[in-house]
Amino acid sequence: MTNMNRKHWLNFIDGKWCDSEERFEVLNPATNQSIGTIAKASMSDAATALAAARRCADSRQLSAVRPAERVKWMHRIAQEILGLVQVGAHVLCAENGKTVDEAKDEFVEAARYFEYYGGMADKIEGVSIPLGNGYMDFTMYDPMGVSLQIVPWNFPVSICARALAPALAAGNAVVVKSPELSPLGMCVLFEAIERAGLPNGAVNLLCGSGREIGSYLAAQKAVDQIVFTGSVPTGQTILKLAAENATPCVMELGGKSAAVVFPDVDLDQLMASVRMGIFFNAGQVCSAMSRLVVHRSIYDAVVSRVKDLAQGLSVGSGDDGSDLTPVISARQLDQIQRMCQRAQEEGAVLVTGGETVSNCQGNFLLPTVFSNVRPEMNIAQEEVFGPVLVIIPFDDETEAMAIANGTDFGLVAGVFTQDLNKAMRCARLLRSGQVFVNEWYAGGIEVPFGGVGLSGYGRERGQEALYSYVRTKNVAIRVAGE
Repeated sequence: MTNMNRKHWLNFIDGKWCDSEERFEVLNPATNQSIGTIAKASMSDAATALAAARRCADSRQLSAVRPAERVKWMHRIAQEILGLVQVGAHVLCAENGKTVDEAKDEFVEAARYFEYYGGMADKIEGVSIPLGNGYMDFTMYDPMGVSLQIVPWNFPVSICARALAPALAAGNAVVVKSPELSPLGMCVLFEAIERAGLPNGAVNLLCGSGREIGSYLAAQKAVDQIVFTGSVPTGQTILKLAAENATPCVMELGGKSAAVVFPDVDLDQLMASVRMGIFFNAGQVCSAMSRLVVHRSIYDAVVSRVKDLAQGLSVGSGDDGSDLTPVISARQLDQIQRMCQRAQEEGAVLVTGGETVSNCQGNFLLPTVFSNVRPEMNIAQEEVFGPVLVIIPFDDETEAMAIANGTDFGLVAGVFTQDLNKAMRCARLLRSGQVFVNEWYAGGIEVPFGGVGLSGYGRERGQEALYSYVRTKNVAIRVAGE
């Protein structure tokens, strides 16, 4: 049985748990104390994992079985994950800093991905295309083959499942590269997958250097698809490597998402969305509500309410149920603080926060809010990836749309108004892959997710995501005698 107190964790390659000579140390961000080590995958490990996935894909052990068998595998994985929620949540809390309840939710969501795409594994259906007498034409869907999936540290378990589940449902073999900062919860996830009895090589888990094995894998011809969630610079590096082999990619590269707030907003409803939108998971969310674009007539009132909200949040480690948990690393904390300092130098007003928690060894930043922010400021243009909200005023709808659309990102956006016509009009004008109306993070795994611009391309979640993991093939037949 999984032991959450273990001190050393392994990689999963070709159906076996494998050690290596080198190790990564994993720190608890609430204390910066070590909670254990994980085997550091070598280039040889990466080559072995890729070869195992290639062999599994080429053998068609996943794709040639009746789809109903893949359905059974998927549902079995979901059940195994649910059986490990308690243990996995405590591991994820310790390595990632999030609360135990949030970590439990992440494992439950991971199980839900396998349930959802398990229900679709036997429904990947082609169409018949009429070409007239003498012809029969139809489309069919083949799996991509080997899917390389590079997972970030902020939601490692659920984001891994988000890509892994549709890949397996479509009959692909997968190599997953876990994040160095938060890899242990993914090991628990793969223990659940192991118990489901997939063929050897179907799923492989490597924790190695992104610069080394991530780059190596992304450049290999044996990889048929790359799915990446992470920073823009890393994504651009992967895209350059993928271009050498014209490897198709799904890219989710973050955002600088804006919520546009009109005078008829329900302020209580807005505050609930602000709390979740920017302070959930310490703001380390690609689709965080990092910009609040507020009509000038209610600007001061909103700033005051947000200040009260931020100052009322408790700050502490994930295992004590605090409202705001630590950021992932000391390096990340330093980067956030430098961006906050630059914002003040550029003229933004620090409403609250901007400081670390005194007498604390962990990576804690107080909930931070800036007002009097101009759209061109760095803090309003670049992703902070921390609990930092900027509030920008606007005078009319045209200006609001220009501000909201005025970055290189385009992941999600929001509109807060009681006027349905206005909401629909803005939803059409906002340059983003998803628009929330009157509730940040409305929706769920059933709806497509992805961005435009520097937020990437391709879609994850929902039925639409499944078709990122297959190739469309057309068969055109000349029927003799007609």
